Amino acid sequence: MVEQGIHWLVDNVEGPLWDATIVILLGVGLFFTITTGFVQIRLFPHSLREMWFGREVQGDSLTPFQAFATGLASRVGVGNISGVATAIALGGPGAVFWMWLTALIGMSSAFAESSLAQLFKIKEADGSFRGGPAYYITQGIGSRWLAAAFAIALIFTFGFAFNAVQSNSIVEATRNAWLWDEHYVGMGLVLLTALIIFGGIKRIGKFSARIVPVMALVYLLIAVSILLIHYDRIPSVISLIIRSAFDFSAMAGGVFGAMLSKAMLLGIKRGLFSNEAGMGSAPNVAATADVKHPASQGLIQMLGVFVDTMVVCTCTAIIILLSDNYGGEQLQSISLTQNALKYHMGEFGLHFLAFILLLFAFSSIIGNYAYAESNIRFIKNNPVVVNLFRAMVLFFVYFGAVNSGGIVWAFADTVMAVMAMINLVSLIILSPIVWLLLKDYHRQAKQGIVPVLDIMLHPRLLKLRLDQRLWNRR
Repeated sequence: MVEQGIHWLVDNVEGPLWDATIVILLGVGLFFTITTGFVQIRLFPHSLREMWFGREVQGDSLTPFQAFATGLASRVGVGNISGVATAIALGGPGAVFWMWLTALIGMSSAFAESSLAQLFKIKEADGSFRGGPAYYITQGIGSRWLAAAFAIALIFTFGFAFNAVQSNSIVEATRNAWLWDEHYVGMGLVLLTALIIFGGIKRIGKFSARIVPVMALVYLLIAVSILLIHYDRIPSVISLIIRSAFDFSAMAGGVFGAMLSKAMLLGIKRGLFSNEAGMGSAPNVAATADVKHPASQGLIQMLGVFVDTMVVCTCTAIIILLSDNYGGEQLQSISLTQNALKYHMGEFGLHFLAFILLLFAFSSIIGNYAYAESNIRFIKNNPVVVNLFRAMVLFFVYFGAVNSGGIVWAFADTVMAVMAMINLVSLIILSPIVWLLLKDYHRQAKQGIVPVLDIMLHPRLLKLRLDQRLWNRR
């Protein structure tokens, strides 16, 4: 019955919804890029410094780096390996260009949403923080129903659909490499996930902070080694990507089919799935960090978008395009990337990617859960409800492992678009607050001092924080 409902949703909603989402996604990204004075370029050095400026924190709140690593745990995963391969197989090499553009523009949206999440976060009794779009929609816009709609969309997207995608990709990779049975893999993932998610957000942050840098470094070392071996071919591959990006011979279909190529559609879809810029996901973890200025964490999460797409996705794409076979229906998803590594590294590449994907995808499951749990607590902060939600998360981890990749990916695309639409519209409404935070941060940074937000200096923010304290008492 669950599968029938997902089929209906995909068949009747996905196409028209994505037509609108693409326009709004790129429009909002351009809006913040221009109105913030190209913050993703102008303050990029500050984002590097903010990420490494960590300190001990009280209670269960996360350090800036732990929040960055948890956000990166969800970003760096199947989207960088399986998503890039799917985009290239179905949209051609030009899809990579549109992934780049989505990330570059989306970095400004990522800054906006994570800065707002820090401003409107709330403090728990144990000293930890939680927040995200549901919180800044409620406090900044004053719309509880819109906040609840976003929270529900995020729960379905990250708690259920994206985790199903992660487990599905793990199954495909381990089947190709080791012939593992999907039912046993699914049960193993359920067990491992349960051990982590019942330990709370602090355990998630510690787990991500340890595993994400290691797994990303190993994968990138392999990727860079392959690129160095074939360094003379890299310029031609990049040229191929750019030329193919503007090949409109294969149209995407739908309402805007006359304007969008398959490369553009697949690049934007898979780019958003991978880096999540503007989607409303990363702010949920950005809010858990203990920082002195909201814009500090906005800059850190902006860096995550860059690392995810411009670095990791690009390495994967070039590895695939340097191989002997990267087009057509025969090889898609993780199988295409495994074939490329096998071409470059022999049988070791096949087994290596299966192992690394286990780490990538499993850390993404944990990061996804962290996002969804915050929104469950927004709707109903009750231990019984939270534990019921955890059980449903485990169900969808298994569901993704034993069902076809086509239906799992299509379900993820559909609910992802719903969530992104709500968040992007909310960001536009709250844009004056984003500009105020950026101006305050930049003023202090130019003076050579560590930026600290003093709400007393900003009457509008002071009123919002007073309203928030009243809301927290309800």
